[in-house]
Amino acid sequence: MTGAGIHDNDILVVDRSLKPVHGKIVVAILDGEFTVKRLSREGYAVSHLALLPENDDYPRIELQEGQELEIWGVATFVIHAL
Repeated sequence: MTGAGIHDNDILVVDRSLKPVHGKIVVAILDGEFTVKRLSREGYAVSHLALLPENDDYPRIELQEGQELEIWGVATFVIHAL
């Protein structure tokens, strides 16, 4: 997520009470694996849901029917070490 200013060893502050909406950076559990991505939602069907990286080295994740997705929380702040 370097394109969003989130780097290795940063501390990410996540609010689990916020509603995950289109365009927000979220901590998600996809098929049992944690990931941090930007949520993309066009419509309400599962086929219109995607997790977008902010780093060109990683692919866009288009959610498919049958995949398990849990949005764990919405990122609100990032803290960088000195």
